[in-house]
Amino acid sequence: MSPHVEAIADEFTRYKALGEAAIAQLDDDELGLIGSDGGNSIVAIVWHVAGNLESRFADFRTSDGEKPWRDRDDEFVLRSVTKSALLEKWERGWRALLAAISELTDADLLQTVTIRRQQLRIDQALQRSLAHTAYHIGQIVFLAKQIRSGGWRCLSIPLGGSAAHNARGADESAKAHSRMLDQAHSIQPPPTTTSSS
Repeated sequence: MSPHVEAIADEFTRYKALGEAAIAQLDDDELGLIGSDGGNSIVAIVWHVAGNLESRFADFRTSDGEKPWRDRDDEFVLRSVTKSALLEKWERGWRALLAAISELTDADLLQTVTIRRQQLRIDQALQRSLAHTAYHIGQIVFLAKQIRSGGWRCLSIPLGGSAAHNARGADESAKAHSRMLDQAHSIQPPPTTTSSS
């Protein structure tokens, strides 16, 4: 993979791992909960992210990124699903994205694709998608932390741990963060607790 394309793929992979590490901390029945101020559940956000990625990146170079088969409004409908079904939907979107990126070279980044009848350079389309995906994964992490409360396992440098982290000279690359998150989300959810964090 070319260096610029690889850097983009690594950042997507970092956010994928971040979302999965947050979801891993929740039980099936917690995935459909809505935050204290309303809004979307983690299920709705996952349905939306997966639908967006699958639509944008299936036939990425040859068809409009807003596919006629996509029903964006349906992505936000309340639904109750198991974590297994949620992750199956999640993976469908990510497979489309990662397959499309794996076929790109740095030279391709200046070519164009179409999204909602608008021409975008591939680098612009990827940056836009990365920003959109990161935004929603931030929501997933926020909701999961709110739901898990005092039992939350930190997915980055824990409060009070900055000096030790900096002294270690830890690898700050997207790949290293993804590996750390992959290890973190393989752990079973902690017991539900009512203590504050």
